Amino acid sequence: MRKIDLNCDLGESFGPFTMGMDKDILPYITSANIACGFHAADPMVMAATVEAAEKQQVALGAHPGLPDLMGFGRRNMTVTEAEAKNYVKYQIGALQSFSKTGILHHVKPHGALYNMAAGDYNLARGICEGIREVDPRLILYGLANSQLIKAAQDVGLSYAQEVFADRNYEEDGTLVPRSHPDALILDEELAVDRVIQMVEEGRVKSVTGKWITLEPDTICVHGDNPKAVQFAGKIHNALKERGIDVSAAI
Repeated sequence: MRKIDLNCDLGESFGPFTMGMDKDILPYITSANIACGFHAADPMVMAATVEAAEKQQVALGAHPGLPDLMGFGRRNMTVTEAEAKNYVKYQIGALQSFSKTGILHHVKPHGALYNMAAGDYNLARGICEGIREVDPRLILYGLANSQLIKAAQDVGLSYAQEVFADRNYEEDGTLVPRSHPDALILDEELAVDRVIQMVEEGRVKSVTGKWITLEPDTICVHGDNPKAVQFAGKIHNALKERGIDVSAAI
């Protein structure tokens, strides 16, 4: 049976400011990428999100970002390989402390850190080495066909190639920047059709019409998308209807 993981970025609220619909989306996903305090979240949010995910038996993942609360971690910064490694180690350790077992399932970099590392091998390697040094059993979630995947292979880290249900792609396989009007996919049916195509056919059409070959292990639905819950529910049900096992990446 074909298998796919369905993940979502969660725990991105901060103090009295609420982001996303975490409790509503948890029943539809199989792994959660939980913010660790650098780009979003605070200790109370982290604790509550981990508890909610564990109750739903959703695989716990750290979602480390750049130290940029004001920019939500989506602004590029000049970061060295060593800094990336230590940023990631620090944030993984913080999230681990809230888990009942102290063991996480995966790590998915956030925002600008993710996108920068997707094209920068040295940065990607720093991230992967940081993950391995904390726990070599952790799985890296990285953009399919990117430098993150290559770095994980080189350092001997398990990885899951990630594709996006609600984002458009450039010809080179990178995501269309959020500043572009075509960055997000808001049509639920289109999102479902694209996911099925990526899983069953191993390809997706870029904004220019070029086909990109992919081998997806995990699908991301962004928690801050206004239709995140609808997207997750419809994608989950569509995959099940086609006989695809929806479960956490291994």
